[in-house]
Amino acid sequence: MPPTADSSSSLFEGSSSAYSVKLDTFEGPLDLLLHLIRKNELDIYDIPIALITKQYLEYLSFLKELNLEVAGDFLVMASTLLQIKSRMLLPNPEPEEGEGEQEEDPRAELVRRLLDYQRYKEAGQHLGERELLGREVFARRITDPDLLPVASEEGQLELDLFELAEAFRSLLARVPTARVHEVIGFESVSIADAINEILSLLQEREMLAFDELFSLDDSRERLIVNFLALLELCRLKMSKVLQNSDCGIIYIYPAVAIETADGVRGGDTLS
Repeated sequence: MPPTADSSSSLFEGSSSAYSVKLDTFEGPLDLLLHLIRKNELDIYDIPIALITKQYLEYLSFLKELNLEVAGDFLVMASTLLQIKSRMLLPNPEPEEGEGEQEEDPRAELVRRLLDYQRYKEAGQHLGERELLGREVFARRITDPDLLPVASEEGQLELDLFELAEAFRSLLARVPTARVHEVIGFESVSIADAINEILSLLQEREMLAFDELFSLDDSRERLIVNFLALLELCRLKMSKVLQNSDCGIIYIYPAVAIETADGVRGGDTLS
């Protein structure tokens, strides 16, 4: 169970680096539900509502700990899940003669919303992947192929917010218990400084493994600030986070380098 949101306020209290990211800037509550369904390999038509509700609420607590501002839509969805869960716990009475069919599955409306949202999202991603010819042209930059991770046959996968949060959550779990409860004091950690550090590394290396951003010897506050800096770079489209496979190593690239690499594969220039 992740720490509660209260630990976030105490973690950043008195720190000049206090920083809040609006969650709806990145993803919405339906994105989180779809992520949980994929993660648990569930049938979207037969969602185990108790499990999903539990994990959804745990995620909200964890995201609050990261100082990510949970929008009202996420709380409305939490209430919806709890309502569906309570309805499913009630016995389903057999319809009396002449009353027609049984009551609709309490999950049916949620499933319809998820399917519709998934269709629109996939369509939007497909349109976004189309080349915009003549809009921008980048000079080709040759990268040593020995330095690049080997891509899977399906190509590299871009991670969303919740997949990134999942990776960071796993990393935090490896932090020694003694450091989890360490008193931070008045150490000042700047988001701007962390962003500049990541950009400097990307200028030198052209790509960076996700774990390289986080030293388990750092304070918990420092780890969280580094993660928020990465999210800000993604939000500003200054970097992309890619993975070769579902369980592969996560890599961070400068966004322009990714676009240029795409252009190299397709020709001398990138539009």
